[in-house]
Amino acid sequence: MFTQSLNAAILASESAGMSTQTHAIIVGGCIFLGFMLLLLITMSYTNVGNRHEIKAEAEDTHRTHTNNHGHH
Repeated sequence: MFTQSLNAAILASESAGMSTQTHAIIVGGCIFLGFMLLLLITMSYTNVGNRHEIKAEAEDTHRTHTNNHGHH
């Protein structure tokens, strides 16, 4: 689906008279902005995680690997 949209955008830009270099800069800029948006989302979740205190995890008896080898 993405490739179809990209091909449609390339054909539209060629019919509008946009040069290949201009198209490459626009596509690269959009990809860069997408990665910056993902970075912003990642950093916001990191900041939320750092705000909370670390709590000791309760022992889960139903966990498959409890790391109690030989302690039946």
